[in-house]
Amino acid sequence: MTVKEKIDQLRADLHRHNYNYYVLNAPEISDKEFDDRMRELQELEKEHPEYQDDNSPTMRVGSDLNKNFTQVAHKYPMLSLGNTYSESEVTDFYDRVKKALNEDFEICCELKYDGTSISLTYENGKLVRAVTRGDGEKGDDVTDNVKTIRTIPLVLHGSYPELFEIRGEILMPWEVFEELNREKEAREEPLFANPRNAASGTLKLQNSAIVASRKLDAYLYYLLGEELPCDGHYENLQAAAGWGFKTSEHMKKAHSLEEVFEYIRYWDTERKNLPVATDGIVLKVNSMRQQKNLGFTAKSPRWAIAYKFQAERALTRLNKVTYQVGRTGAVTPVANLDPVQLSGTIVKRASLHNADIIEGLDLHIGDMVYVEKGGEIIPKITGVDKDARSMLIGEKVKFITHCPECGSKLIRYEGEAAHYCPNETSCPPQIKGKIEHFISRKAMNIDGLGPETVDMFYRLGLIKNTADLYQLTADDIKNLDRMGEKSAENIIKGIEASKEVPFERVLFALGIRFVGETVAKKIAKSFNDIDELENANLEKLINIDEIGEKIAQSILTYFANPLNRELIERLKSTGLQLYRREEDLSGYTDKLAGQSIVISGVFTHHSRDEYKELIEKNGGKNVGSISAKTSFILAGENMGPAKLEKAHKLGIKLMSEDEFLTLIS
Repeated sequence: MTVKEKIDQLRADLHRHNYNYYVLNAPEISDKEFDDRMRELQELEKEHPEYQDDNSPTMRVGSDLNKNFTQVAHKYPMLSLGNTYSESEVTDFYDRVKKALNEDFEICCELKYDGTSISLTYENGKLVRAVTRGDGEKGDDVTDNVKTIRTIPLVLHGSYPELFEIRGEILMPWEVFEELNREKEAREEPLFANPRNAASGTLKLQNSAIVASRKLDAYLYYLLGEELPCDGHYENLQAAAGWGFKTSEHMKKAHSLEEVFEYIRYWDTERKNLPVATDGIVLKVNSMRQQKNLGFTAKSPRWAIAYKFQAERALTRLNKVTYQVGRTGAVTPVANLDPVQLSGTIVKRASLHNADIIEGLDLHIGDMVYVEKGGEIIPKITGVDKDARSMLIGEKVKFITHCPECGSKLIRYEGEAAHYCPNETSCPPQIKGKIEHFISRKAMNIDGLGPETVDMFYRLGLIKNTADLYQLTADDIKNLDRMGEKSAENIIKGIEASKEVPFERVLFALGIRFVGETVAKKIAKSFNDIDELENANLEKLINIDEIGEKIAQSILTYFANPLNRELIERLKSTGLQLYRREEDLSGYTDKLAGQSIVISGVFTHHSRDEYKELIEKNGGKNVGSISAKTSFILAGENMGPAKLEKAHKLGIKLMSEDEFLTLIS
């Protein structure tokens, strides 16, 4: 046997034994035998570097060389799921799917693992890339770290597609988490708050040898690609398990709403016996064809929803109430509590939301209060144990009247629960919050800058607003605390690179109240530049799809402020893309200008979302319901009978897929 043959045999044996031990829990050899073979392979690879292989089993031990992460764009966006906390909302989801599809469907019920999301790409049966969720559009390449996770196969077996992506959750088992915290406690280091944070933090370590020592686990839950084995999501994951992936054995297909509820009720209790953290149930339409036809909203798929388990509750003492000011000026009261364990984390602070909540709870300093984690994420106070009150109870909690940061008198807009500090151009937390929003990934995406750096630059007087960022030089910041020449250069490069960010993201970055990502895109398609937007009146703004009076008034208020207009002028002078470029307009026509179109039914050539985009690109307007103003209905198969009847009654034309594609071709 040649050296190459011996190396290949050892690699194949170790891949197989790793799968048997970590995925099947059915080892065929002892730990010592496994370790002996691993050492033999390591020695042979060291002696014969010409046979190096990035997917060798020896990669699982990691390297102690630090490595920076690069960002990679996702081929398919990684969207978050819509959350629900009640069975009635699950029923609403089920009914929406039933109505939209108008044909039989199955729901795949899965446990919602509480870890950090990962996307794995395989080519010719080998792992080539592992990318974190990031902002959903792009994430960090953490391939070297992921290779140390023994439940993730480096090389597949069986018959698999040539190229595909599989997504899942990387987790830290409870047992490993508790042991890690015991070690940190012994070294007097800060403890991890929960297994999710521990897994996420571990995955982003630059030393993969430490990652390997943390014994992370993984469950894979979604397959993507052009040549998947089945139309069924459940069936695809069964196939993936045969290729070597660890998938959940607790998945189940439901054929009725009652079967969905049976699954939810069983796991509400039984999940506490699992070795890893879960925080709910995920419900997915099983057919990939039906998933495509249901499509997506701006933030989440219409074919899936996450049911979150009811929050746990704990009783603890309220010591004081402090107030935080956000970037929009909203003032949030925060309860400071005696530390208490809740859903696997230590809770010391909880949101009180607004003045009405405080008044409704009749809170006093020293009260024993009930704390819950809404969706097991954000702690909140839900009640007071008034029977536990004594003569020593403190004063009644009253909402403040002036900003705790700048002293401005707070205001409360009609119809809103929150109080606001109106001093948006001089209140420090608002200024810093606006800058942090401006540099964020979904906005200007300026690498090297974060909240701590923004805070330091602000305190030192280097920046007072977003335009000041573009006046910074490497010399200004290279000698600052924890900065250095290389970090300073990277920040300046990131600021310079942000000048290429398209108009729609610059609009979002400005932080105009109520102008989120989706609204910013609509505005960018409706105006040639920022000057046109600045001079627009209420009527013109309201005529834009999805912009109502509330958003329009907010835009008008923003541009009515002379300081905001001055800021815009400064940003324009830096070279930011505050206008629509020719490439932004490519593919746009006015073939559907002035037409309101309803989409209904199941389609063959494109998904509903793709058709919506085509309508917008050709100047049309998507509307959700049929009326006398509807121009025509883009009608697929199995169109709902109610819509069909209304269309006939109003004499609205039905247009097939092929007719529509011919119209805009």
